[in-house]
Amino acid sequence: SESGVPQLVQPMIWDYAADLDVEGKVHLIEKYRRCGFSKVWFASAFKGATGVNQSLTLIGHHLKNHLQWLKVASNSPADVLEGIALTGWQRYDHFSVLCELLPVAIPSLAVCLQALKNGGYSEKIKENVEKLLGMSNLETETFMR
Repeated sequence: SESGVPQLVQPMIWDYAADLDVEGKVHLIEKYRRCGFSKVWFASAFKGATGVNQSLTLIGHHLKNHLQWLKVASNSPADVLEGIALTGWQRYDHFSVLCELLPVAIPSLAVCLQALKNGGYSEKIKENVEKLLGMSNLETETFMR
């Protein structure tokens, strides 16, 4: 904290796992606070973070990730979260071909945004996303047909 860095930057905590460690992230935030960082960012993914040759987006994985981030936020001090960056990777890594192009991931983006906006996910939110996207059946646990 004596370096002055906490007054110049805000850390971003990245994790794309569907089962991210909520308690571990809360402890990490506490460590950042003790070092003088008053704000942190979270980084999630709505696509492109589940496999090197993934061509379709498994919405359920990304939805679970966002729901876990909501748990981290609710178990952290109210004033610590500056924001959440929803990443959408075009390549799994720099040496890979393109994966999960944006058009196939739009339903995942819509679901994740609505879950964050509403503080959770429900059948009503699913119906709202289906209506907004003009879809008759949004599949979250299998690949979209």
